[in-house]
Amino acid sequence: MFLLILLLFVFTIFAFAVTNKGAGKVLSNRGYKEYRLGDYSNWLQNRVRNNKDWNRIRSCLVDGKVCAEFNQTFASETVEQFYQEHLSSIQSGCCKPADECNFTYKTPTQWDKPANVSSFSNPDCGLWDNRPEKLCFDCESCKGGVLDNLKRNWK
Repeated sequence: MFLLILLLFVFTIFAFAVTNKGAGKVLSNRGYKEYRLGDYSNWLQNRVRNNKDWNRIRSCLVDGKVCAEFNQTFASETVEQFYQEHLSSIQSGCCKPADECNFTYKTPTQWDKPANVSSFSNPDCGLWDNRPEKLCFDCESCKGGVLDNLKRNWK
């Protein structure tokens, strides 16, 4: 019995230690936050940096049509209305490009890239793709959004 209590205590300490770091970045004039992978504990980062693990997570996000539902929900909104929405961490990280990319809004999951994407300091800008199976599912922001979701569900 003592061993079980000790194990539970150790797990609780571990869970708080790996989920203590990280939170979305608040943006001015936006209802949503943006997420960065580097804001989370190394242990959590390593879970999503592992291609085998990330491909399974990515597959669930695509097959679950997370961004398709997101697109339907906000499809009729103007860019001003969209920017005021309170998006989930996964919607913000995986279904739209980072604000700093300065892409032109068409629909929630369709954005026009400027001609010179390579000049951005955020590598996610170059990874964005309007295809529903691609979007920003390989972006660091998507991984950060998934970790934020996991962190909130663990606590």
